[in-house]
Amino acid sequence: MGGTEETRETALVTSIDVSGRTSAGDAVTADGPDREPTKGTREAGVGEQSRIRDVFSAYVALTKPRIIELLLVTTVPAMFLAAGGVPPLTLVLMTLVGGCLAAASANTFNCVLDRDIDERMRRTRRRPLPRHAVDPIAATIFGFALGIAATLWLGFGVNWLSALLALTANAFYVFVYTMILKRRTSQNIIWGGIAGCFPPLIGWTAVTGSIALAPFILFAVVFFWTPPHTWALALRYRADYEAAGVPMLPVVKSASVVARQILIYSAVTVVVSLTLWPIAATGWLYPLVAGVAGAALIWESIGLLRRADAGLRDAALKPMRLFHWSNSYLALVFVAAAIDPLLF
Repeated sequence: MGGTEETRETALVTSIDVSGRTSAGDAVTADGPDREPTKGTREAGVGEQSRIRDVFSAYVALTKPRIIELLLVTTVPAMFLAAGGVPPLTLVLMTLVGGCLAAASANTFNCVLDRDIDERMRRTRRRPLPRHAVDPIAATIFGFALGIAATLWLGFGVNWLSALLALTANAFYVFVYTMILKRRTSQNIIWGGIAGCFPPLIGWTAVTGSIALAPFILFAVVFFWTPPHTWALALRYRADYEAAGVPMLPVVKSASVVARQILIYSAVTVVVSLTLWPIAATGWLYPLVAGVAGAALIWESIGLLRRADAGLRDAALKPMRLFHWSNSYLALVFVAAAIDPLLF
């Protein structure tokens, strides 16, 4: 959305023994075909259902639903902005389903390729592949199926430009970020994060069938927002990334250097977000929300820098405050972009 170390793999459960064999103590007798189920049979049925739920949950976890939620937050507002109001709800639904499938495919491939890293990190070792809940080959097939479904769904249900953009984002995330950048450079998330910038373009083209400057402003907002958001998380889990051999910026640079970079990128994010006001000719709501939310983002970044300069490290830096607020910031800015055309 590198090669990986071979890890111990276990076969994916594809069948379950429900033969109904019971011990003598479990047997019951009845004078006819309507016999009561034995205790052993009932337990086998419960066990089967539990295993099916576990396998289903494991496949869902491969898609990283929380990340998908964030991507959708940047897709729908772009559709409202492109339509100058409420876009056709059927089109919104088709675009969301296709976007979910595309993001799920990219995340699944990421889980397959990074399973050795995930196994060494406390934060990710409970993912399906590190705990051998899903076979890597089965997960790869699942990823391809999702990607094909996403392309066809968007192509036939929305338009082929949106489908091409989604496929490009998927390929960039898998081949450029996961396979090339992530393990090789501390700039990994800056350029690798481009894949996560495509949803506004997909949303816009779903409505208009063409590209314009306004969605590229939203693209740029996500681009400059991604490093401070991700580096805040990496500051908290620096030791994890270091143990896994991933050269995130907090691993190779001091906390103070990282915090300064976070402040710079946060400030640029706010400035870029405000340029949407004249370019998309929004009303007063969007710049007001973008300005206030942006000021709060910069304030949190300054607080992080002060704590870093005071010598605090890792969890003591409280970087998750910035991480969580950055999520709220992005949601507020994009929701404002969606609501503004409804009012003005």
